[in-house]
Amino acid sequence: MAADAALPLPDASALGPDEALAALGSSKAGLTTAEALSRRLTYGPNALRTHGAGALTVLARQFRSYLLLLLLVAAAVSAAVGELTEASIIAAIMTMSVGLGFFNEYRSEKAVEALHSQIRHVVFADRDGVTGEIDVTDLVPGDVVHVKIGDVVPADLRLLAAHDLECDESVLTGEARAAAKSTAPISAASAADAEVGNCAFMGTIVSSGDGVGVVVRTGGKTEFGAIALRLGERHDLTAFQRGLQDFSRMLVIVTGALAGSILVINVLLGRSVLQSALFALAIAVGLTPQLLPAIVTVSLATGARRLARKQVIVKRLVCIEDLGNVEVLFTDKTGTLTEGHITFERALDPAGVESQGVLSLAAVCSDATGNELDRALWETPGLDAALTGWTVVERLPFDHDRQLASVLADNPSGRTIVAKGAPEAILARCTDVPEGAAAFLDGLFEAGERVVAVASRAAYGDKLIRDDEKGFALAGFLLFADPPKEGVGDSLARLKRLGVHLKIVTGDNGKVAAHLCSALGLEVGRVITGADLETMDDETLGAALPETRIFARVSPEQKSRIIRLQRSLGVEVGFLGDGVNDAIALHDADVGISVESAVDVAKDAADVVLLTKDLGILADGVVEGRRIFANTIKYVLMGTSSNFGNMFSAAGASLLLSFLPMLPTQILLNNLLYD
Repeated sequence: MAADAALPLPDASALGPDEALAALGSSKAGLTTAEALSRRLTYGPNALRTHGAGALTVLARQFRSYLLLLLLVAAAVSAAVGELTEASIIAAIMTMSVGLGFFNEYRSEKAVEALHSQIRHVVFADRDGVTGEIDVTDLVPGDVVHVKIGDVVPADLRLLAAHDLECDESVLTGEARAAAKSTAPISAASAADAEVGNCAFMGTIVSSGDGVGVVVRTGGKTEFGAIALRLGERHDLTAFQRGLQDFSRMLVIVTGALAGSILVINVLLGRSVLQSALFALAIAVGLTPQLLPAIVTVSLATGARRLARKQVIVKRLVCIEDLGNVEVLFTDKTGTLTEGHITFERALDPAGVESQGVLSLAAVCSDATGNELDRALWETPGLDAALTGWTVVERLPFDHDRQLASVLADNPSGRTIVAKGAPEAILARCTDVPEGAAAFLDGLFEAGERVVAVASRAAYGDKLIRDDEKGFALAGFLLFADPPKEGVGDSLARLKRLGVHLKIVTGDNGKVAAHLCSALGLEVGRVITGADLETMDDETLGAALPETRIFARVSPEQKSRIIRLQRSLGVEVGFLGDGVNDAIALHDADVGISVESAVDVAKDAADVVLLTKDLGILADGVVEGRRIFANTIKYVLMGTSSNFGNMFSAAGASLLLSFLPMLPTQILLNNLLYD
């Protein structure tokens, strides 16, 4: 096997980590830039397909309309009976409608394709011995990639290191339970795609832990790629699309009944069957707003370009109307209502006294490339000194179920387990909590402080598992600052004027969220926590939703449940989120909204992506969606009412006059020019 050849997955899983690297012509330091470029020419981009449809596909879409089918029938009948003039005019109407629709939709496809290029998916990979960000599409077999919780696995990987790593592989296997991962070789004979414990597969989601892997397969050669290329991409119809489809179907039924009645009545009055049939067809065509598909496309394309100038990328054009119809918007707190740049303030012991010891424990249990709280802590001057004498043996990364992270570490005093996370989660695992600590913590929450608790205990083993995360002594608290975003009050007031009710869904403490809402002038209302949700059935929660503004310490499944119940109350629901724990809710909302800086899984699940996380920009999107919807409805109402008035008058006059009041060609030309 050539050193630069992609390795069959069963072979990769049967080899040890070092052997797999050697077989792929790589090393723990990754590929060189030159070698990666060479392999890119051989294997192509790591992509399933590029956004946008070909010209023929866009052209075919133009005929997915009941109205155009009616025109086709009319043209065919006219041609069949020898009325070539009428057939030509109908063909001209169809050509203009289809041509206008094609021109604008193809242009909009190209525009959206350009917008999609602004949404970058990056991954941390080793090139030339240095770990850095590269675009996912640039990955090639042999690249060494780092993945962590919230990442979408960018290619099929043979794992080289795994720390409490679990992947949600339901997209491939249908199994809801996350698959635990390790690095141990397995028999090639028993290796089945999407069931290999030492491999992570493209398209699956890292639900816990982190790891390092070498790329084995990319693009369409991956298991996920093979499925995606077979099935293609299908989207459910939006509420607006379903409404237009139902309207078109109703028009066809009414038009068919009216045209049939006119034909029968004119024949009974002794007129030529051919003349009566052509007049009935002309009436049928005259009743329909023939340019409706083109008008909708023009409105959507124009709206997409307007929104793009306002830093709003619409992944599917038809979602613009749904964005305008949002009545309830659920959003997180950090980065939306606040600046989103978290800074570390101080470390306190349980009595509220600043403590270097608490800072040292927190530093040991932090990762410089971890979440925003860890990164803020590592920006503290002199933090390296706090780590003096400590050696980390093993880590259990943070996840949203435990709401904490822990490490097994050695120091001069002995082996220790240190845990850091949400105060409620840490206190629940502590058997030693100084008197007054709980009351002091409540005071911090009431003051709107963002707090992380730190605890520790002695340890004696060589391994760290989740069952070890108990029996702690509370060490103290870390305080972080994230001030309200400048101008957010004006954005909130604007959304309120637009009739959009804002609700906060946060992983933070409810008292902290309530304090922030009060400071911004938002009505706090009722606060429901994740623990409260566990005790509430759907009926009770549904009754509480109208008066509830804040949902605190909620899990991903609870977010999804809240969204689904809010939708069941008959309102259009939007959800703004950027984390892995937001992906389910983004999918379940009428309109999922994410931001360019979000994790990959959130951007993939969203319908709309904001290049800047700003409620003011979102308000612009709502206004634009409503403008487009209003313009479309204006055309429908104007065209339909005018057409019905004209055609009913012509049909009625035909019963009283001895001749047809309008020739079919006159009716068709009148409608064409009017449209």
